[in-house]
Amino acid sequence: MSRDSRLLLGTDKMAGLQSLIVSRRSPIRQAAPLHLICFLGAVLAVASRGAAQTPASSAVSSDELAQDGAKFARVFGSVEANYVDPIDTESSIFNGAIRGMLAQLDPFSGFFDRDQFQTLKQQARGQALGFGSILYVQMGKVVVLQTAQGSPSWRAGLGPGDEIVEINGERVDRLDFQSLVELLQRSRSQAVRLGVIHPGKLVSQDYDLKPAEVALPTVDKSFLLGSGVGYLHISGFELKTPQEVIDAIQGLAASPQGTAGIKSLLLDLRDNHGGIVGSAVATASLFLPPNVVVMTVRDRSGTKQTARTLEMPAHFDLPVVVLVNGETASAAELFAAALQDHDRALVAGQSTYGKGLVQSVLSLSENTGLALTTGQYFTPSGRSIQRPLPGTMLGPTGGDDPAKIAFHTDDGRSVSAGGGITPDVSIPPRSLDPWAAFINQHSAFNTFASGYLSLHAKPDRSFEPDDKTLDEFKDFLTREGIQTPDEYWGPDQDYLKLRIKTEILTLVYGLALGDETETKSDPQVQEAVKLFSKIPSLLKPGSKLAVSETRGR
Repeated sequence: MSRDSRLLLGTDKMAGLQSLIVSRRSPIRQAAPLHLICFLGAVLAVASRGAAQTPASSAVSSDELAQDGAKFARVFGSVEANYVDPIDTESSIFNGAIRGMLAQLDPFSGFFDRDQFQTLKQQARGQALGFGSILYVQMGKVVVLQTAQGSPSWRAGLGPGDEIVEINGERVDRLDFQSLVELLQRSRSQAVRLGVIHPGKLVSQDYDLKPAEVALPTVDKSFLLGSGVGYLHISGFELKTPQEVIDAIQGLAASPQGTAGIKSLLLDLRDNHGGIVGSAVATASLFLPPNVVVMTVRDRSGTKQTARTLEMPAHFDLPVVVLVNGETASAAELFAAALQDHDRALVAGQSTYGKGLVQSVLSLSENTGLALTTGQYFTPSGRSIQRPLPGTMLGPTGGDDPAKIAFHTDDGRSVSAGGGITPDVSIPPRSLDPWAAFINQHSAFNTFASGYLSLHAKPDRSFEPDDKTLDEFKDFLTREGIQTPDEYWGPDQDYLKLRIKTEILTLVYGLALGDETETKSDPQVQEAVKLFSKIPSLLKPGSKLAVSETRGR
């Protein structure tokens, strides 16, 4: 399942939420088409901080406030009295005036109504209300890819390959795609009856599920890549992330494959939009020396607060490579920058998003909340990772252009500033030709895999597609009206086999094995693994940093 097609139900599809996801990069990019939905509920997270103190010199006078308030009251009164339809006062103020005002400030400040603020608190705990199933969704088809242990779906016995054919009496195959997504959204927070066909069966079986708070792991992938290299993907930084990292590393070391010991660690922060900054500090403390600076916060008055490494229940000294991309943002960037500035890890991949602003979360009346930009983060070397935001209320950060200032790591290596983290080693992502990108976007691989399993015996975990499988895939594409030009079909053979293998193993054994299969064949991961032997030379002052030109399919 393509990384870009993974979305959490409610994050992008719920109207009005895009501007409220403030500790992560915002708005979150919508993948198209939407294929994979986490049947858990809306997921939000912010960096919790206390209310910023407003300097007395900038306080607005009571007379000015009274004048502005009277002006607003006159306008609102005229609208309420004369608009063609009755006005919903709460909606007009919350969705209109307040959100309109915040939208003028920057892309990250936002207002949370009661439901959104409750969801925010759940996410800070790493939980969401739902059934705990990750689903593959296309028009007329919903397939379970994974269920979280202990969740309502897991207790009901649902698992990979189960097809949901009916939701609360509505047949899935009779709904268009948008109606299906809306039905899933409505169903995620209330009791639901599902009609499910298990693999190899023809008749559906009914299941009654009630939603519950389901744990959302932030270390969502962990396995060994071979040669003693441990791999962890961190999807976000929440309260429990540091302990999840500890458990994952120790779990890999204790696994049968890890008995020889983990010699190095690849931390994958690609598509990590951030989260709770304190969690990023604690996670960085697992790898950095005690009492060193992780980041500095500067507020509007120029006051600085420094965050240093914490005392943690574990510490890991093994070599580290941090893999990032343009979707690595906020707290994830701060984590990567701290390890880079202290020469603790080699950062590889692509330049990161560039969000270095502090959002304070303020509790308001009636169980609502406000996320407000109140400061700016700086890395241990003094760099700002914030990219320019033209057309916002954010003023200059002060001083000279950061892009023209020389910043250096602890050991004297030069590092850049002025928007995001520039990796020490550039590794481009997998490059797809237009035809491969087209069939990938149109769900061809998953649809084929589902049909393949209905015609063939269950494959084992070592399944590898052969030329006969490719012939079947070609026939499938022809039936679907998709051409297979020779100029693409031949060169794309390896990629086609990988995608077919990934989808078939996912449907049979679950998302974890499918993720592992795809990740181990990811050219960025493969190139990053090669860097461990080069770390001593690449982290030397004045070293010429390597640039990988991986272009594989």
